[in-house]
Amino acid sequence: MSSQHSHAQDPHQQVLVSPMYLAGSNGTGDAGFAPVAQWPHHYLDEGPCQLLVTSPDQRIRIGWFGDDFELWKITASEDAVSPPRWTATFNHVTPAEIVAGLTTALARDYAEADPYDGNGRFLANPSPHWADSVQPLTDVGWTRGAAEHGTVEIIAPDEQAGVLIDNRLSGWDDETVTLWAGPPGWGTRAEAVFTARTPSHLIAATAAEMAGAAPAIRERHQINRELEDLVTLTPVAPPVPRAPTPLDVRRTAVARAVERARFPRTATDLRVMAARSRTAPSARNRPGSPAPALRSKPLVNPSVPRRSR
Repeated sequence: MSSQHSHAQDPHQQVLVSPMYLAGSNGTGDAGFAPVAQWPHHYLDEGPCQLLVTSPDQRIRIGWFGDDFELWKITASEDAVSPPRWTATFNHVTPAEIVAGLTTALARDYAEADPYDGNGRFLANPSPHWADSVQPLTDVGWTRGAAEHGTVEIIAPDEQAGVLIDNRLSGWDDETVTLWAGPPGWGTRAEAVFTARTPSHLIAATAAEMAGAAPAIRERHQINRELEDLVTLTPVAPPVPRAPTPLDVRRTAVARAVERARFPRTATDLRVMAARSRTAPSARNRPGSPAPALRSKPLVNPSVPRRSR
């Protein structure tokens, strides 16, 4: 895949990263939390979880662990005190834009839920058909790859992302679906892992965001060096300045004139000020000015001899 890189360029320059699933984390969870911005936020001073956002009834919990390998942990329960029905975790390399695929679906499910029946689509049983969870991927050309017996793997056309589904008999809390992107490695592979009872439509919503064509915005220094040859970087164009209006022009001219009058910097400015001071009438010649005080002639020093003519 082609890329546009230059280490001599500003490392803080914003670039569009494509494919998005190789963009890595930008160090904040803003994109993932944006769909639930109106939900209660709990900032925690102690413990590994730094920010916990919950649904108003606390059945959905979205935790952000700013310093851990598992950066995100998202759960849903039947009520505020019940153990999680399902859990989704995202590691520290996963772009927050992918997490937003899940949180957007959760916010929609919660808004549509009946507050009196204690249920909600976010607690639905998963589909018995594994393909329902990954249909957004197969719809855009991801294909099945070689996998162990009892598992299914779907691979992206660039072979740099995929999903592994474990269909073997397992417990309700076992991790059965893993979305991944990037080559193996602690700082290069993004992973999103879902337990067995995660509703299929929530996994599909996450997969759809992962397979989307929209790039991610990052600063150049946030791109892992080991991934540079696998992504395309397009510099974000700076905003085009608007043309100044006539009022802007007049204001600028006045401001510069005032500045020159207060702080003359050039020889021309100084000559103009000197000329103005010579032509301005002195205070003693202005009508109504007080008469100048009379001064006596200086005394002649008697010790200095006078010269005769």
